[in-house]
Amino acid sequence: MTRFFSCACFEKRAGVGLLYDDADEADVSFDFFFDLRTLQNATSFFSELNHLGHGGSGAVYRGVMPNAQEIAVKELSLESSQGLREFTTEVKLLMRTQHPNLVTLLGCCAEGPKKMLVYEFLPNKSLDYFLFGKDHKSATLDWTTRLRIVRGVARGLLYLHEEAPERIIHRDIKASTILLDDYLNPKISGYGLARLFPGEVTHVNIFGISETHEISPCLGLLYTSLSEKKRRKLECSGYMAPEYAIDGYLSEKADVFSYGVLVLEIVSGRKNHDWWFGSVTSDLLRYTWLLYQGARELDLVDPSLTEFNENEAAMCIGLGLLCCQQSVLDRPAMNSVHLMLSSDSFPFARMPTLGEPRMQGLGGRWTTTSTTAFSNSNATSGPNNVTRVSTGSSFVVASSSSSASVRNM
Repeated sequence: MTRFFSCACFEKRAGVGLLYDDADEADVSFDFFFDLRTLQNATSFFSELNHLGHGGSGAVYRGVMPNAQEIAVKELSLESSQGLREFTTEVKLLMRTQHPNLVTLLGCCAEGPKKMLVYEFLPNKSLDYFLFGKDHKSATLDWTTRLRIVRGVARGLLYLHEEAPERIIHRDIKASTILLDDYLNPKISGYGLARLFPGEVTHVNIFGISETHEISPCLGLLYTSLSEKKRRKLECSGYMAPEYAIDGYLSEKADVFSYGVLVLEIVSGRKNHDWWFGSVTSDLLRYTWLLYQGARELDLVDPSLTEFNENEAAMCIGLGLLCCQQSVLDRPAMNSVHLMLSSDSFPFARMPTLGEPRMQGLGGRWTTTSTTAFSNSNATSGPNNVTRVSTGSSFVVASSSSSASVRNM
């Protein structure tokens, strides 16, 4: 492995910082370092006009480089125990994690009080802007585009889980972390952020309200009132697999669960929790299951879609439910999801018999138990032979017994 460095020398080249220990490492490409002054100039000193949004790990700003290239600069506001050497090692690894359905990481900045990541800029914003925005952009997404997004996200997740240089579990798949390029092709953002905060708290009991650091990457939101807080909290927690949300058990199947909820949102054009629909149908997963049981699943399709392939829509709805099954073992791997979606016979494929998905009850409480079964050499066993996730780990955790019951709250 290439040896990394402490900040022994700092050379600036056309706005990019080059760090190295000695002359032997000068031939190594370190052009992924942006100096702070360059990013300040590009973003007009991180002005409010260039502010694109704020997530759990920090604010994002639009910038324009001297060569007119547009960039997105993400401040990492969470404190990390990593030093410069460890941080740059992880950034270099993430820069090797490249796929057409992932947002491209261009580099980083390690100057100043905050570390920053620099990404390609995508002007079409995120999927939630189109699906749920007040400008009624959902009509822009015809059925062909929506199916392409469903397939593209699946392909990106398959790469992260099985093909990347090091396996990555995203942990935060949702409409707002799916960005769209000029042609409305999906690109997953935020992958690998958990790697930059090893040993730090990235998961908590999402239904407990604390006056201190209660947020996970999924819950990094600014709230204006208690009711709004509860509403946004439920929307975000609706993407989270119950074994991860409640007890911190993490595997690729947590991403699969989030993907299933996302698919249902893409088909329906509505949020996973939407209070406008009333208590009975406000929970998208519960409502979908009720429609499916009554053989009325096509009633879920976004009414703004004047034309759509009924067979494809029905299969996407079934796929969404399959990915949200109570048992972790009953959820498909992303490889199986990708094969299903890429098959020419997809609209006519035979869906496995579906059980009731893992749903939340009133107030966001999980209503049933879940079965988990995994193994991992890096896991540690706790009471009852249950293996618990390390929040800084990038992959699998699980249970060394055949099943573990997730507690109700």
